[in-house]
Amino acid sequence: MQIERLSRFVARLSGRALLVALSGALALPAAYGDPCTLQGQMTAAQRQQYEQAARTLIGQVQSGDITGLENDTLAAVAADFSGIERSAQALQPLIQRASITVNDLIAFEAGGQGQGAQFFCTPPGSTMTVLLSFPSLPQGHYVLAIVHATGVAKPQQIALILAQGPQGQWQLAGFFARPLLLAGQDGVWYWRHAREYAQSHNQWAAWFYYQIADHLVVPVNFLSSPNLEKLRTEAQQVQPQNLPGQEPMTFNANGQPYQITRVDTSTELGPLDFVIHYAPNPEEAAQLRDPAQARRQVLDLMSGILAVHPGLRTAFHGLWVYADSNGATLFALELPMNQIPGGAPPGNVAGE
Repeated sequence: MQIERLSRFVARLSGRALLVALSGALALPAAYGDPCTLQGQMTAAQRQQYEQAARTLIGQVQSGDITGLENDTLAAVAADFSGIERSAQALQPLIQRASITVNDLIAFEAGGQGQGAQFFCTPPGSTMTVLLSFPSLPQGHYVLAIVHATGVAKPQQIALILAQGPQGQWQLAGFFARPLLLAGQDGVWYWRHAREYAQSHNQWAAWFYYQIADHLVVPVNFLSSPNLEKLRTEAQQVQPQNLPGQEPMTFNANGQPYQITRVDTSTELGPLDFVIHYAPNPEEAAQLRDPAQARRQVLDLMSGILAVHPGLRTAFHGLWVYADSNGATLFALELPMNQIPGGAPPGNVAGE
């Protein structure tokens, strides 16, 4: 199971098998939540039934049968199907030719008090507990199926919530999709390298690697654990204080001030790149009309960022820089690190 693989990984990271990515050593009494049933505790008939239901739904996504998917959705959910429809349509071209594996199954039963619901389940002979937490959940029988779609350019992890319908059939009650890999690497790879950048005081590289790890390591937000909290605590310890947000960040490069409005990551070209958006002042905007001056301006910003945050040189394949004004991009440039003055050939870069 995915839970067991991540448990072994964290044991190597921390030197003690106390934490897992989807579950943790939660020493909480049963009074705090209802029990649930893990895949290994199910009968063969139950596993087969749940797995077949999940495969049917994923098959409809793969074939683009959105009408069939809606027909197999719980009535209360199908009443507002637009969100699932958009997600399924976006996912379809990514997994159309994928190999499908039902990786994990968790069954649980909600009493339907109209309040938040929590479920704890522990494998026999283990102290590791899977925690599911919902703000509200109608009465009923449910199964969480975690599905991997692999063998394609962009593997995906898909979480389906199955609900038992009025005729006993299993229907779709929730649909969530996230990438399984980013630039060819999984969440634990990014977590491990985030720790390495944190240890070498490369704050920006560490922070963005932690954010990627957080997104990849668990398929849905309602799965929580001490281990996920550990990842987020580590991330908070390196969180930069001067990142642009509601206000831009002023950055001086080669004597010129730049108003950086957003920083992000991208795999648009395959490998992992770092992305910078800035708002040019009138003088900078005028320079951007000339290709040679525009390139020089952007290269100054690239080199200045790398000088202050050298960890980006090895964490990312290259830099994207966008000069934006009034909702339009005036100039954009992408360069690999070894083509940026002051840059360095990448090492340990995802997608390389």
